[in-house]
Formats: sequence, structure tokens, C-alpha cells
Amino acid sequence: MRFLADMGIPSSIVVQLRQRGHDAIHLREQGLQRLPDRDIFQKAMDEHRILLTLDLDFSEIVALSDNQGVGVVIFRLRNTRAGHIMARLEKVLRESSDALAKGAAVSVDEHRHRVRSLPVSSRG
Repeated sequence: MRFLADMGIPSSIVVQLRQRGHDAIHLREQGLQRLPDRDIFQKAMDEHRILLTLDLDFSEIVALSDNQGVGVVIFRLRNTRAGHIMARLEKVLRESSDALAKGAAVSVDEHRHRVRSLPVSSRG
């Protein structure tokens, strides 16, 4: 799978994903630390990457987007240590990788995760 890690995600997560055979990049690696959230989301869409973020603002961006196929994992965790994030992400990937590959928003908390197909809202 292809991943784009937002600034709040520890770089070590990207390293671990690569060790597991995934194509993962971190915004910091590309000097994009100050990229606005909407541009980060667009980059994920353009590059067909699953966005990993701790930034709750992405919930609104996802809900208002016309996204048709980019997965987003929004971590809503109190414990943001790399080991905990990776453990929660591994569970999401085991149980919901098909949904993410098709484009879904996954909200991850301490003990569970919720999958929503994208686009979250449709306007008529």
C-alpha cells in the first residue's frame, strides 16, 4: 500500500511501514512541513496514497471533498507514542485494508476503529 504521513505522525512509523514492504513517505522528508491541510489531502489524492494523520481538521476536509478513492486514517489517540500508533495501524490494516484501498475514512481511537466509505457526504 502507499502511505503519506502528516507531520504529527512519527517518522519511525514510515520506517516501519517501509520495512513491511509498503511505499510510505513523510511530509518532512519532502520539505513540506508547512503545506496547508487541503494541499496535503490533494497530494494524497494525486499520488494515490492513504493519508495518515493525527490532525482532526482532516475529518472536515474529507467530509467536504469529492474524494473517490483515497483512504484517510485519522488517529484520535491520547497515547501518540509511535509504538501505540503502529499497533493501532496494524489492526486497521488487518481488518480494513480493502476499504482503505477503495477509499475510506477510518477514525481510530484507543480501542476501536470506525470505517466510513468516501465521500462521507454527498450533495445533491
